Amino acid sequence: MKSYMASPSTIERQWYVVDATGHTLGRLASEVAAILRGKNKPTFTPHMDTGDYVIIVNADKIKVTGKKMEQKIYYRYSGYVGGMKETTLKEKMAKKPEEVLYLAIKGMLPKGPLGRQMIKKLHVYAGPEHQHQAQQPKELEIKY
Repeated sequence: MKSYMASPSTIERQWYVVDATGHTLGRLASEVAAILRGKNKPTFTPHMDTGDYVIIVNADKIKVTGKKMEQKIYYRYSGYVGGMKETTLKEKMAKKPEEVLYLAIKGMLPKGPLGRQMIKKLHVYAGPEHQHQAQQPKELEIKY
């Protein structure tokens, strides 16, 4: 019995649309990360990008539990002395709600070139509109 290993010529990719309305941030992010990796397919190969494309709409309507809106902090560093900036989840949701979901999913993907290739298949939009109708994406219901 030989193990199956996917090759670039055998990978078939689908486009999915996920509505984030009412979903919890981390639970939605882990499900989407698994789809981007291809773990939901029988042809999953750890060293290959076998995942599908995912479009997330209504990213501004996600919810979080507990006091995360005030207590969760995002850091960024400019590289200069004293260049550390911090932003709370509440501030980030007010300015760029799509970036919150993007960063949560990116953190759940592999680090390195493979993860950077996988994150390119993610498209996040704050509102209900997206510009990928030409790809005929299928509606994906996330259950957890």
